[in-house]
Amino acid sequence: MIIMKQNTIRVRNLSLNAQINLIRAGVMGANDGILSVAAIVLGVSAANVDTHDILLAGFAGMLAGTISMAMGEYVSVHAQRDAEERATADEKLRLKLDPQAEIDFVTHKYAASGLSRQLAAQAAREMFTSAPVVTAVRERYDIDPHEQTSAMGAAVASFISFPLGSLLPLLTISLVNSTWRIPATVGAVVAALMITGATAARLGNANILRATVRNVVAGLVTMVITTLVGHIFAR
Repeated sequence: MIIMKQNTIRVRNLSLNAQINLIRAGVMGANDGILSVAAIVLGVSAANVDTHDILLAGFAGMLAGTISMAMGEYVSVHAQRDAEERATADEKLRLKLDPQAEIDFVTHKYAASGLSRQLAAQAAREMFTSAPVVTAVRERYDIDPHEQTSAMGAAVASFISFPLGSLLPLLTISLVNSTWRIPATVGAVVAALMITGATAARLGNANILRATVRNVVAGLVTMVITTLVGHIFAR
């Protein structure tokens, strides 16, 4: 009964993790959209071109980034799924050739975590009786073959979030007058990067302050470099 409850909780957590991965893809897509397009429009703006050219460059960057991010997420998640399917196939073969070795592996693993040898062996037998392949793959690789992040879902999340993030620097630099457009855009982008950095850290159970500072510093360095390059090639 205890083992069944633990397995139920584990499945729920895996399902939640799959959802969090999609949310994380959306957050990072927005983060990349904010920073990538901000770097483009700031660099072009520093080159003393008119608003039309700034928006054209920003829109081109937004379009290219949206497509590349979506395709990148799709390919990346599919590659992960291929690795998981390979692990599942390997475990099926191991179970066919020597099922007792897999049971012993899980028994040793549970005993090493603090369970008594008898309880660890009982738990391993129960799990392998009800779901041998799922148990073997989960215990060896910490994955569940039935719980996979959707490649299309991750691609769609990035496809939507990247252009949404891009709108912030595009709108800021186009609506603010030429005197203040660069500092206003930098300020808006820094505020947005603080939000996305903190959100990503929270989803990943990381240190929020450290992740936020790192995200903002990386953004500032990127914007400074592109702005300096724009000044170098100013008309």
